[in-house]
Amino acid sequence: MSPKKPNSAIRHVAKVDLTNGLRLTARLPGKGYLCGKYSRVLVEGGRANDLPGVGYTVIRGVYDFSPVVGKVKRRSVYGVSRPSGFSKHIRRSIRN
Repeated sequence: MSPKKPNSAIRHVAKVDLTNGLRLTARLPGKGYLCGKYSRVLVEGGRANDLPGVGYTVIRGVYDFSPVVGKVKRRSVYGVSRPSGFSKHIRRSIRN
């Protein structure tokens, strides 16, 4: 899907059937994904500002929707767990 006027790109969206019978269009955030037909996904509210008619976002790393590979910053948004040996705060004496 392409966004509204000043923006230009190809945004990935999916049509999702909810268990209560609703059918909606949801945005797929991040780069690359393994999500096909009949995959279970978790959907959260919150519209995509530049995509008309898209009011939901699919959450990465939950159920069958894969997390982003190699993500280091903003990992929680894209379903990536903390890598082993990773520490956000490093003491100044060790830092160099």
